[in-house]
Amino acid sequence: MTAMTAHVPSTLVTAPRITADEFLSGDHPIGSELVDGVVYEMDPAFDHQEVVSRLLTALREQTDHGRAGIGGNWVLADGHVYKPDVWWKAQRPRGVRHDGPPELAIEVRSPGTWALDVGPKLRQYEAAGTTELWLVDTASSTVLVFRRDDSGPGFADAVEFAAGEELTSPLLPGFALDVDALFADLG
Repeated sequence: MTAMTAHVPSTLVTAPRITADEFLSGDHPIGSELVDGVVYEMDPAFDHQEVVSRLLTALREQTDHGRAGIGGNWVLADGHVYKPDVWWKAQRPRGVRHDGPPELAIEVRSPGTWALDVGPKLRQYEAAGTTELWLVDTASSTVLVFRRDDSGPGFADAVEFAAGEELTSPLLPGFALDVDALFADLG
């Protein structure tokens, strides 16, 4: 089965749905993801990449180097293979495929993919058991953090970190990132 590549995630795409195994054995553009069985081509902007670099550097400087990374093939469910912009996992994954989510997944806003990040990808990260998800909004210079707590099986209410605040995480003791520094000199 051949899958079409969707270039604009917010557009309804009629394409044959494929499985995670079909996606991983296919020839798709670098950075492509599989969301609900449809291949999406990711094309990040320069501000996006700058924020990704800052996040990865902060995580690597303040946590165990071997536990933070970018990209990868995270198979969250059949039909869902994500490449978070940045991730953290207690046990560093090996190889080209990891079944299950990272403990922390970070998605940074890109105009063509934000609808996926705040919609189906958020729901799938939650369903797959991701401990914490950061949605980094370069347009508003804020970070929406979704965390699990003892109140139920899914994410608790989102916490927003904005200018003048430090982004912290109970998942990463001692980690603190100045939100102003994260978004400094963009756009």
